[in-house]
Amino acid sequence: MTFVTDNAEAAGKPRSEKNILLDEMTYEGTAPDELPLFRGLPASRRTGLLRNAMVHSVSSGTVLFEQGDVPNFQLIVLAGSAQLFGRSAEGREVLIEAVRAPDLIIPAAVLTGAPYLMQARVPEPSRFLLIHAAAFRAAVDADPLLAHAVIGSLAQQFRRMVRQIKNLKLRTANQRVGCYVLALSKRQGTPDRAVLPFEKTLIASELGITRESFSRALSSLAQSGIRVDGQTIAILDASRLAAECMPDPLIDDVDAEDFAI
Repeated sequence: MTFVTDNAEAAGKPRSEKNILLDEMTYEGTAPDELPLFRGLPASRRTGLLRNAMVHSVSSGTVLFEQGDVPNFQLIVLAGSAQLFGRSAEGREVLIEAVRAPDLIIPAAVLTGAPYLMQARVPEPSRFLLIHAAAFRAAVDADPLLAHAVIGSLAQQFRRMVRQIKNLKLRTANQRVGCYVLALSKRQGTPDRAVLPFEKTLIASELGITRESFSRALSSLAQSGIRVDGQTIAILDASRLAAECMPDPLIDDVDAEDFAI
């Protein structure tokens, strides 16, 4: 397993040590012993898992693992996020999903010992809890409460993937982009605008379109009540935009389910 490389390493430059203790970094986020995954576990079980764990703080651009690697750790996002990419044999790459705190990163691969189907890359300074895969599997086998929490995480990830598939297969490019803008505005708590969190190429790939198609959709939606200024999209008429793009709570309203483990 290729665990943790960064831009300097990819360029052949020496890489500084990244395995940094928790008290040496000051990112906001979830403390390891306060993770929803551990909620309800006996103190002895939680202590045992953390004894087989480490906190890893990484910079933007870090590759956590490659597509095809076999997991050595269960990674849990404490602060920041990780982006999961799929790559074809020809080298075409698409963003599949962004995983945010306090979610587990691809627990299905860890529990089965199967190779990762995606690469994980970090878009911002982030912090992760790493639990040795064998210790994590043993704890899940031994503790019904932990197993229930992991099943909950897997269920949420499955439902997010179904929502994504429905979004890709049931909507036009304009509808996908418009609903993305409305959902982003809601998540950011700013009804009159949405600030794109990633570069437009990445967002376009997550929506199953090219950057050019993404830009064309934004231009087209200007007639439905938006104005684009760089990474900021002003929502001038939310009702008109919603009427054009038809948000669906069974696709777009994910906040109530996210991170409920």
